[in-house]
Amino acid sequence: MTKVKVSLRPIVSKLNLPTVLKTTILPGDSIERLFIATQVGEIFYIGNGVIETFLDIRPRILKLGGSSGGYDERGLLGLAFHPQFYVNRLFYLHYSVAGTQGPGALPGAPPESFKPNPCDASTLNLKWANREHQYDHIDTVEEWILQSNGQPHKRRTLLNIRRPFLNHNGVNSLNFSPETGKLVLTTGDGGSGYDPFNLSQDDMEIAGKIIEIDVVKNTYIDNPPVVTRFNELPVPIQETLTVIAKGVRNIPGISFQRFYNQYIKYVGNVGQDLVESIFSFVHYKPIPVTQLIQASLMKTEPDHEGFINLGWRGWEGAFPTSIITGCSANPALNEKTIAYYEEAVRTSVRRLQPLTSYFHEDSRTDKFRATALTGVQPYMGCEIPSLSGNVVFTDLARGPESQLPVRGVLAYTKVRTDGKLNDFHVIETDDPFGSQSAYYVSLGTNLNQTRLYLGVYGSMKVADANQGTVFEIIP
Repeated sequence: MTKVKVSLRPIVSKLNLPTVLKTTILPGDSIERLFIATQVGEIFYIGNGVIETFLDIRPRILKLGGSSGGYDERGLLGLAFHPQFYVNRLFYLHYSVAGTQGPGALPGAPPESFKPNPCDASTLNLKWANREHQYDHIDTVEEWILQSNGQPHKRRTLLNIRRPFLNHNGVNSLNFSPETGKLVLTTGDGGSGYDPFNLSQDDMEIAGKIIEIDVVKNTYIDNPPVVTRFNELPVPIQETLTVIAKGVRNIPGISFQRFYNQYIKYVGNVGQDLVESIFSFVHYKPIPVTQLIQASLMKTEPDHEGFINLGWRGWEGAFPTSIITGCSANPALNEKTIAYYEEAVRTSVRRLQPLTSYFHEDSRTDKFRATALTGVQPYMGCEIPSLSGNVVFTDLARGPESQLPVRGVLAYTKVRTDGKLNDFHVIETDDPFGSQSAYYVSLGTNLNQTRLYLGVYGSMKVADANQGTVFEIIP
């Protein structure tokens, strides 16, 4: 693969942690503007070189970082503009709701703390009990409108989702499909580590799925009940939903690349301890939620032909999900034990193979040790010829052996249509960060995917305010 080097041109700095970067054209305007959503609940746009506030919902956002030392995966997670936003002024938000903090599904357990024991069957079959009381928080998906006076106003709530843990809620979680015109919501598996309740593979669970929402249909339900499972939703809402995929661990959104008269869909699955993975698919057969519920009632298996399964929790990308333990005789070595062998077997023929994977342990000189996938976007521009038509992705930070200050990673892989696992290459960048750490937390594009935007933060903690900078990636 071709070596690529790019520069990072700063657009705006001293932001809170940027979770979404995308562009649109405001009604009555003629210029495509960059919009930036922050985890704490602000939405800005860049107009004539000046940053303007579009919406501030910080009072609506759950208090972040208080129970986890400043780190958090909740907040304002998704922003999408309707394809006809210029005319109908509609846009959509996904965020964690203020005042909904609960004790967690495993009270007293810190994030990522659960680890199965293959020798103890009770740890392999945990159930999420007492859900109305043992949960972490509630996420909501809402429809808003930009009023003629320029003030955004909430119109209705589409979903209220109870989440078991504070992590794995997804990020950059809303996008519109150019194929179906539907709103796509990407949800993580609900959190902790190793998906303790196997929510991602359960057809009834909302967690760990990629879901289409038909926003054209009016359910006449402005404030839906808080749910965790599809069959808890009122029928009019069920009828607006189809499921594209399951087996999601944590996901930085979905993106679409025009390929002749079709669209390639790209999704990333954040890894547990071994591997980060990017998946691509063209053809798929979504399952209406009403069919999933009917199959559950009849105790039958729904038709999964053409249904996308990313394989989690049995598979972590290219590898069976494994538990890592140190070797007592040699601390430099470790042992990897398959965590869920039976599930790995069952999903081995159903899961989609990754387009590319990259690893937390990788000694190859032209690669890096991964931390967490934070963005996946196709690039269709011509200003960076070596990247044109390829898929660009970001990782939060080079692995733990890297010297301070911390640096994120920019990389790319090529499009393949033969189903084989693809290689990837690191993109070299200039270093405008000096002595400050630079975690790569988000990646976005403009409407026709000819420009790339990178969100960088000086800390992993959302509670460390105003350490964000958004860059454009340029030749």
